[in-house]
Amino acid sequence: MGKKSNLSGLHRFLPQLEEFLDKSTASLPEQSLAPHTKKRKTGTLSLVSTTYDASALVPHYRTADDVPENLQKYFSQRKRYFSLYEQGCLLDEEGWYSVTPESIALQIADRCRCDTILDPFCGVGGNAIAFAKTCEHVIALDISPVRLALARHNAAIYGVADRIEFILADYISFANAYLSRPHPTRKIDVVFLSPPWGGPGYLSPSDNLASSDEHQDELEAHPEYSLSSIKPIHGADLFRLTKRISNNIAYFLPKNTSLNEVSALIERNKTAVTDDEPHMIEVEEEWMGSKLKALTCYFGGLVAGQEHLF
Repeated sequence: MGKKSNLSGLHRFLPQLEEFLDKSTASLPEQSLAPHTKKRKTGTLSLVSTTYDASALVPHYRTADDVPENLQKYFSQRKRYFSLYEQGCLLDEEGWYSVTPESIALQIADRCRCDTILDPFCGVGGNAIAFAKTCEHVIALDISPVRLALARHNAAIYGVADRIEFILADYISFANAYLSRPHPTRKIDVVFLSPPWGGPGYLSPSDNLASSDEHQDELEAHPEYSLSSIKPIHGADLFRLTKRISNNIAYFLPKNTSLNEVSALIERNKTAVTDDEPHMIEVEEEWMGSKLKALTCYFGGLVAGQEHLF
């Protein structure tokens, strides 16, 4: 997930963004404008070794003694975040508490197989790396040049950096610039939304609870999370903006998110359809062992049974 900063406008990433947009509006053969069909990658991708070293930016902790106290509990799970951590994977402080565990990232990537996927809050690259294994092309954005460099460094370790386009970008400006083009032919098939939830305190008052065998007990221990807490803008507004890019959205949210608010997203965004079937949302619980970590809400053609909407 990305982190809100004081960046504004396009000046920090204009060259990269212009290059992307120029490609998206280049003239293509007439057949490329035909209705899009989803390509599902089923083969095994070969890994390409790429050298990219960002080790001067942040420390690579090797023992618990080297780790700051506030990161100790995250360091103990380092191989859950990156199975290749010992080969040099790097995380900044925000990356430690916001990166998607690798097994969950791979599961989401399998659901999001497509040609081109946009990860607009890529952070240190956990999800982008997983998407590079199932999608033809990954567009990874972040507003932090450090986190973007770390994401590229980590992608190189996994051998997938050549399939990821890293862009230093504020997503809101990027989306508005992309949508302002009259006929963008470089289509984005899926958008994976994993915006900032508000830091590790999003489960306030505390996430330090004793283990419980009861799912309901765990959920009742925390207040309901509202989409209004999403950064950089209200989560519902973020969804509406994203839906203008693609109907196929995977929205990664806290485990205690209000499902009524999630359901309201499609109620507020009804558009004309060619049949009488109601559009559905699929909510997938992301578990690690006995711990519920997050929810992934699927929309459009990513919903099981709605593949025809892709």
